[in-house]
Amino acid sequence: DMKEEELQLDIGTIVVACGYDLYDPSEVKAYGYGVYDNVFTALELERMINASGPTQGNVIRFSDRKMPKSVSFITCVGSRDEKTNIYCSGFCCMYTLKNALLLREHYPDMEINILFMDLRAPFKGYEEFYRRAREEGIRFFRGRPTEIYEHPKTKNLVISMENLSTGEPMDLDAEMVILSQAAVPTAGAEELARALTVSRDASGFFMEAHPKLKPIDAATDGIFFCGAAQGPKDIPYSVSQGSAAA
Repeated sequence: DMKEEELQLDIGTIVVACGYDLYDPSEVKAYGYGVYDNVFTALELERMINASGPTQGNVIRFSDRKMPKSVSFITCVGSRDEKTNIYCSGFCCMYTLKNALLLREHYPDMEINILFMDLRAPFKGYEEFYRRAREEGIRFFRGRPTEIYEHPKTKNLVISMENLSTGEPMDLDAEMVILSQAAVPTAGAEELARALTVSRDASGFFMEAHPKLKPIDAATDGIFFCGAAQGPKDIPYSVSQGSAAA
């Protein structure tokens, strides 16, 4: 029963914690998201593999409602690319590894591939997580896919790429492809920046006063940033910066 009203509040501090959005992979036409039935985002896979999800925890292809025998992950979708976003989103490698290991636990015989530009696992325990994925039989191919196309009858997918480890082109067959999207500035960030008279960097994230001396302060006194509003961050980094802002 509440009605719209305008309020004027006297406050001493503003903490900007508006988060981030995920890159829309349909903008990369070569990957076929939204065109091919069996190309999914990482978030859609997580929803599927969740027991309370629409498929009761079963990973299935949309084309035939069957479990895929082979799944390939593509990282850096919308990241580290001058055509989309030049920055690294930071946490994509780790959530790709997490999802790959979830699939391995649910489906021990499934063929799982990860196609990556550079695998970045710099924080405590992350390298061990990467090694565990390799020990579990997950295959890694270094290179950025150039195109994905679909077999009309089987709806299986073929990923064309250059294998940077061998320097040769290769085609990789997959019954399902998962796209690991980049983090992008949240919708409305530009409008919020104007309202608060704070700056944003070239990528559209909020910019701190000084990266070392004032890493959570805005140039405007009394305004602080935390989490992915300032730039892509994983959960531990976001929590520590939130504590600093508090």
